Amino acid sequence: MAQGQRGPGMEGWVARWYEKSTKKYDPEFRELADQVAGSVRDGGAVLEVAPGPGYLAVELAKRGLDVTGLDISKTFIERGRERASSAGVDVQFVQGDAAHMPFGNGSFDFLVCRAAFKNFSDPEGALREMWRVLRPGADGLIIDLRRDARMSDIVASLYSRHSASLFEQLSGRMIFSTLRKRAYTAAEIEMMLSRVPFARASVERDPIGMSVHLHR
Repeated sequence: MAQGQRGPGMEGWVARWYEKSTKKYDPEFRELADQVAGSVRDGGAVLEVAPGPGYLAVELAKRGLDVTGLDISKTFIERGRERASSAGVDVQFVQGDAAHMPFGNGSFDFLVCRAAFKNFSDPEGALREMWRVLRPGADGLIIDLRRDARMSDIVASLYSRHSASLFEQLSGRMIFSTLRKRAYTAAEIEMMLSRVPFARASVERDPIGMSVHLHR
């Protein structure tokens, strides 16, 4: 099986650092969970691809959805399970590769992948698996950074809601400079989508990223 993630995997202290650094985005996780819950019937089966430490997955479960999280990182799987248990919700966290998902055809009513697609070693394979595991008529949403986003816009967006020290701003600039190099342009995503048989797919740009809407 191919390596599931481009660059170093997030394990151990790196995963714990990421977990701590993303905690500040709790309001955004709640907003996105509300958006997804509004698109899926109560109790619907939702797959989060690359949930990381599980913030969004837990928020989705709190809204009465049947949530599964698939991540390549053993550390994130463990942290996600602990977070779900502490929150008193049931989330199935499964370790695996986005391009080789361990689920049957048509298993899910909705799929979401936030801030992770750029890290997949086989992005087109991941899109094909997303198509496969969604039931006919179901939707998916990918949210990620754009490679052609300006760094000034990225920094402004990062700290529009959250105060940050000078050190945090400088380290954030360094990290996102690396992440931006891994990211795709909207045109590159559209080219990949043209080779995957979704009934409909569209890409919406925002100042620093894009939302990819999928319909099976």
